[in-house]
Amino acid sequence: MKALAETQTTLDANAAFEMNNDGIFVVLVAGERLGIPVSCVQTIFRIDRVTPVPGAPREVIGLVNLRGHIVTAVGLRRRLGMQDGLVHANPLAIGIEHLGESFALVVDEVGDVINITRAERIQAPPHLSASRVGLTSAVYRSEDAIISVLDMAAVFSFSHQMPQSDLPLKDHVSECAV
Repeated sequence: MKALAETQTTLDANAAFEMNNDGIFVVLVAGERLGIPVSCVQTIFRIDRVTPVPGAPREVIGLVNLRGHIVTAVGLRRRLGMQDGLVHANPLAIGIEHLGESFALVVDEVGDVINITRAERIQAPPHLSASRVGLTSAVYRSEDAIISVLDMAAVFSFSHQMPQSDLPLKDHVSECAV
């Protein structure tokens, strides 16, 4: 019963996201446009120095200092199963808090905030791999591109098993859990 109530709360929050049209923050990774719910984004910053974490999952680049707080840096390229790109002296990161923990989500570039509507939502294109679908909460067609909105719970769940078969997208856009 508790799980059903949590699921309904999540669905209600995600329906509110689309109804309020809060928008998504667009980031670029390997030339691909991806969306992060605006409510998840706390700050955008450049990383000065990374401290490696021995034994961490490959996606965890290391620990970084964000305004005096130590946060976990996660490479979005690695999380999406892409090859590492060019190494920048000061990589660009999005500060995100999820379930009480702070993260620096390392991206190639940042774009604009765009508004999305339910009418722009589409089925996942067949070329999306099962692992990508597992990290995506919804797909939208904008004026000039298709944007996969990331499921923040899945992105920051390192025990998350990647699906082995093609699964349907979630029927909601995930919000950040605080």
